[in-house]
Amino acid sequence: MHAESAPYTPHVFDFGTPWWQIIIRTLVVYVALLIGFRLTGKRQIGQMAPFDLVLILLIANAVQNAMVGPDTSLVGGLIAAAVLLAGNMGLARVRERIPFLRRVVEGNPAVLIADGQLQTEALRREEIDINELEEAMREHGLASLEAVKMAVLEVDGTISIVPQGTETIRTKRRFRQRHRQN
Repeated sequence: MHAESAPYTPHVFDFGTPWWQIIIRTLVVYVALLIGFRLTGKRQIGQMAPFDLVLILLIANAVQNAMVGPDTSLVGGLIAAAVLLAGNMGLARVRERIPFLRRVVEGNPAVLIADGQLQTEALRREEIDINELEEAMREHGLASLEAVKMAVLEVDGTISIVPQGTETIRTKRRFRQRHRQN
């Protein structure tokens, strides 16, 4: 009689993939997804419709193995998570210091309505349909294009609306709040 041995179950801390490969794989996936979401437009990162949420969940599941390979260890998962968090934090700090990188990563706001006139090229480029724009107008209590001085698709995917008759103040770029040490 043959003695049957129990199937091998990996220990929580056993690596199925070398740690340095997990780091490289995770960084490659992070950059690839960042580029992918940037190419698909600001709309993907704004208010999510149910199909957007499904897409993000499926992408997360699809890239898991690309990051950790056959590794199912606790440490492998923690390494991948730490690399994602550190990479995201590092990119946030670098893009604050390099305006060009900020524009590449985040893009620029897009004017969708200017003085009551639809900017059809911007709507097409940003893949915003008139129904989405009208919904944003209604959220701001405006019923017609003529009531809108400006509508802007912000880099975070939201649509800002400035009603007609509102005084606008032009500022140069953005302000950084600096903390003084007393």
